[in-house]
Amino acid sequence: MVSRFQQLNQADLDRWIEDAQTQVSLGQLPDYIPLLAKADIHGLALQIQTPEGCWLRSGQIAQPFVLMSVIKPFLLLMLLETLGSQRLFTKVGKSPSDQPFHSLSQLAADRGFPRNPMINSGAITLASLLPGRTGLERCTMLQQWLNQRANCQLRLDNAMLASVRSLANESNRAISNLLYQAGYVENIDLAIETYNHICCLAGTIDDLAKLALLLAVPHSQLQSQYQQIVNALMLTCGLYEVSGEYAVRIGLPMKSGVSGALIAIIPKEGAIAIYSPAIDVIGNSVAGLFLMGKLSQSLKLSVLAID
Repeated sequence: MVSRFQQLNQADLDRWIEDAQTQVSLGQLPDYIPLLAKADIHGLALQIQTPEGCWLRSGQIAQPFVLMSVIKPFLLLMLLETLGSQRLFTKVGKSPSDQPFHSLSQLAADRGFPRNPMINSGAITLASLLPGRTGLERCTMLQQWLNQRANCQLRLDNAMLASVRSLANESNRAISNLLYQAGYVENIDLAIETYNHICCLAGTIDDLAKLALLLAVPHSQLQSQYQQIVNALMLTCGLYEVSGEYAVRIGLPMKSGVSGALIAIIPKEGAIAIYSPAIDVIGNSVAGLFLMGKLSQSLKLSVLAID
């Protein structure tokens, strides 16, 4: 990655950040979580991380934000390491979905078996497998596990958690009820509470970039086969029903969250983290995908390229 990043300088990156700001008007803030709806829609930060450290960064790098669904690949990674792939994939599938991330009809069509770990049904199921008596205990275990391995400083955003809890959350409860009926979740309330907690883990763009690097390069405390599994599922499922489109257009394992967080993995080389809270109708950061398109095309980052 370093050799390809040498083609990029700070001036180019800053210019692309300015260009990305013009894309913000094409998205909107999510209004179904009150505190997310109050984010600065023009806030934007990007960091490129290599094994040697931060390569380049730009934008509002000190701004903290919650990860929301960007936590899902790291939940998967921890559970692969602790439970193994054979047991884990009896609870969740590996197939892409052509429905929204909170689709109940998709889950019903699949007879309660969650399609993949990157949508809500899969992540709620995996959250139910974390050890601990409460949602907070389970979240803390995941937080500490990730902070230790990534050398980052994720923390629980209690204000955002309160905002999430203020909602009826009917969609996730309906999903959890179906998961319970199918035998994939044992305690509905605990599964939802755990899921809400882990989605409210927060950090800065530096924390997110360090976290993403866990999936990019060899790590003494991680098995490469599990890193590969997570990356493969991000490539095929990480951007929900448009994952296939962006696999063709950008060609990198990516994961988005409705907070506007976005990560991209360049295996064996590095990772890119972006935060821009305006999202499209799918739930992906508008400016984030714009910037990833620029970076992938200019630096020829696609893992599917043959030249």
